[in-house]
Amino acid sequence: MPETSRIDPDRLDAARFNMVQQQVRPWGVTDDRVLATLAEIPRESFVPDAYRSLAYADIEIPLRGDRAMLAPKIIARMLQAVDVQPGEKALEIGAGNGYLAACMAQLGARVICMEVDPDLAQDARARIDRVTDGSVEVRIGDGLSEPVDGGPFDIIAVSGSVPSEAPLAALQDQLTPDGRLFIIVGQPPVMEAMLIARAHGRGFRREILFETCSAALSQAPAPDAFVF
Repeated sequence: MPETSRIDPDRLDAARFNMVQQQVRPWGVTDDRVLATLAEIPRESFVPDAYRSLAYADIEIPLRGDRAMLAPKIIARMLQAVDVQPGEKALEIGAGNGYLAACMAQLGARVICMEVDPDLAQDARARIDRVTDGSVEVRIGDGLSEPVDGGPFDIIAVSGSVPSEAPLAALQDQLTPDGRLFIIVGQPPVMEAMLIARAHGRGFRREILFETCSAALSQAPAPDAFVF
């Protein structure tokens, strides 16, 4: 397990810079606002203490149970895809340790986070409060099974995968006109990260952004079993 000892702040600053320049930019992230946000938010403040030295590594970092913190370049592509604008209302499903919510708040969104694990929710709330101005609300709850109070939302970001498209219809219904939904759908070894946008009177547009493999949300409905 990684070392838990204190890390030199200068090393963390250098690691954050290298993450942006060597992981995020080469993966097609060109949005200057997203790049500036990732360069400013201290990701090390959002990882479990035992993994602090790996805060800027190109990996998913384990959280409680089977949950994981998405890799930095996945967060970056998500933020670029949903195109957060100041004053927009965002919903995150699966708060984890709060990093994505802090990034969306830095970009100007008012964020509601839904987290089924009470301990993770409490931890995320504490970590977010250290770096944001109170524009993030963390709630204990599912977020996939029923509409979330406070909608509709300009942005919905699901920070974990779901094995099937079963939750999509309910999430799409909570989007404003021109609202954007980011979600990773599928099962190992290959999943698809997709952006779904609501159009004025023209249904929904779907774009497959990239293939990946990510830990599933614990509350995600299981896929239908194949019957012979």
